Amino acid sequence: MATAIREMHVRGAGLIGASAGYGMYLATIEAAGSGSFDQHVVNAAAQLKATRPTAVNLAWAIERQLTSIAKGKTAQEKIDLALRTARRIAAEDEEHCRMIGQHGLNLIEQIARTKDGKPVNVLTHCNAGWLAFVDYGSALAPVYAAHDRALPVHVWVDETRPRSQGSKLTAWELGQHGVPHTIIADSAGGHLMQRGAVDLVIVGSDRTTCTGDVANKIGTYLKALAAQDNKIPFYVALPSSSFDWTIRDGSEIPIEERGAEELKRADGWRDGQMLEVSVAPEDSPAANYGFDVTPRRLVTGLITERGVCKADEKSILELFPEHAS
Repeated sequence: MATAIREMHVRGAGLIGASAGYGMYLATIEAAGSGSFDQHVVNAAAQLKATRPTAVNLAWAIERQLTSIAKGKTAQEKIDLALRTARRIAAEDEEHCRMIGQHGLNLIEQIARTKDGKPVNVLTHCNAGWLAFVDYGSALAPVYAAHDRALPVHVWVDETRPRSQGSKLTAWELGQHGVPHTIIADSAGGHLMQRGAVDLVIVGSDRTTCTGDVANKIGTYLKALAAQDNKIPFYVALPSSSFDWTIRDGSEIPIEERGAEELKRADGWRDGQMLEVSVAPEDSPAANYGFDVTPRRLVTGLITERGVCKADEKSILELFPEHAS
């Protein structure tokens, strides 16, 4: 599971958390055959935590499992607790994303009433649909809910270089669901906003501070700047598991730097085969930052499982009072 998370066979905030939950369950099974059950579980937790630094769902799920496992008295009790907790984490992720879809649907409905039957144009960045969560997704959940309600909706899909999660994953998801969409170059969003072709932006989050600063896939910050300049609503959809209640400023969020080869190479299908090609000089250095931070002043609102709130500490804690210090 650590390899799957690190090499992005599973990716997306919610799915990383759910995968880590099951990873801890697998660790308890292994631990039963080791010399020291508790030490094996602690070592596995550290191994899983080290796989991806930015998405807070990872550490959240692991800590939740450690707390649960510690309540068991025997090895079998610990294994059973780990399995129940993993299933609960996954089930909560699915339900929270479903509710995000319903709360976000209200926003799309409000815009649809002003469009005189024309499609609501949503721009999104990266992949925050059901491939990135247990089901429904975060940023795409409102889009699916609107489409299922027969509201006319169209999605501008950023390609999201360098791994192209938008063109590879988001576009595939939307196509499978029958949602009209168009893939665009990452740098085209501002142009479309200037031309009035975007009604709102909805993105996901890998970690959001308790004050409303948002870490998401690299390039999100630029979309937020363009949205503000063109007076377009910019929403972030996230389950509460993506909040980091210990961090107050976005500058404290660790930003993952991935290998240069992701930036300097590209892959795709040709005649049924996956091929990789170079898209940059081999001797040129490359810096591959995985995420950026969008400050709360650029965020219109946060769409959570409990409703929509402003991106500030007071509004967030009104929805989640149990985290007030």
